[in-house]
Amino acid sequence: MSSTAPPSDGIDHVDERLLRTSPLKKLLARPELGSVVGAVAVFVFFSVVADSFLRPSSLGTVLYAASTIGIMAVPVALLMIGGEFDLSAGVLVTSSALVSSMVSYQMTANVWVGVGVSLLVTLAIGVFNGFMLTRTRLPSFIITLGTFLMLTGLNLGLTKLISGTVSTKTIADMEGFSSARKLFASQLTIGGVEFKVTILWWLGLVALATWILLRTRFGNWIFAVGGGADAARAVGVPVYRTKIGLYMGVAFCAWIAGQHLLFSFDVVQSGEGVGNELIYIIAAVIGGCLITGGYGSAIGSAVGALIFGMTSKGIVYAEWNPDWFKFFLGAMLLLATLLNAWIRKRVEATK
Repeated sequence: MSSTAPPSDGIDHVDERLLRTSPLKKLLARPELGSVVGAVAVFVFFSVVADSFLRPSSLGTVLYAASTIGIMAVPVALLMIGGEFDLSAGVLVTSSALVSSMVSYQMTANVWVGVGVSLLVTLAIGVFNGFMLTRTRLPSFIITLGTFLMLTGLNLGLTKLISGTVSTKTIADMEGFSSARKLFASQLTIGGVEFKVTILWWLGLVALATWILLRTRFGNWIFAVGGGADAARAVGVPVYRTKIGLYMGVAFCAWIAGQHLLFSFDVVQSGEGVGNELIYIIAAVIGGCLITGGYGSAIGSAVGALIFGMTSKGIVYAEWNPDWFKFFLGAMLLLATLLNAWIRKRVEATK
């Protein structure tokens, strides 16, 4: 029986895994810390400059604005943690709504047929993005930019070809519309305040994504792939399957957002969605996700979306020119990125 002698360098060696981490260090290590600080600052700011911002009715409006972005910011954040981007996410929302509407109208069937077909088509586009990325080894920026351009053209071209205009025909009088609206575009009243059902979808997706990241093997794979695909592959992580799964997650949430868009307004404008992909990415970055991958959280993306909602509606309540919104959004992006980088350096320095 052999034993390993302790090092004779006069220094006590302790396994770092056995060292206790102070609550402060744990707090500083959270990816969403910077976004929480920013959210509090934005809330206090608009509470001071806009009297109507603190009204109960304003709460539902702010949360609704945040939820429409947050539903997509969650899967985009997971994708960024995995080290990739999706520039087609914005128009994919519109594509899913267009497929549901046109299939339902042209087939004169129950709208749930269109909803089901839309889910299959949208997921197929997600698989396409992931498959092209893993097989060609091209940057996700190039792959999804190409998908973005193709979907933009298809949305406009097919809608004009089938409907004769740039918008779809109304499907409000079709069977199944009312039940679909209840699921995707209804609202409920709590304490006299109206809340859209998208808020529930948003919170549910945040909880699901958080559980996946922190409690499942797939969550470990996401962080590993984002930290370094080659190193992850060397230890047995299925890199290709993980990335395709992440793109399918973006597609699934785009389907949810698209159905909300359709059943909220009965018709869909084929040119919508362009530019929204940048807002989803901004919300994820504000929430603590790094551009380089391997770091971030779903909760952070939710806080980033909440900052977006408070800012977009706060400017309206303050009766400012809405042109200032993009300025505030850009400023928050830069400040959040700098704060996240500073926090991460401090955490690494204390390890």
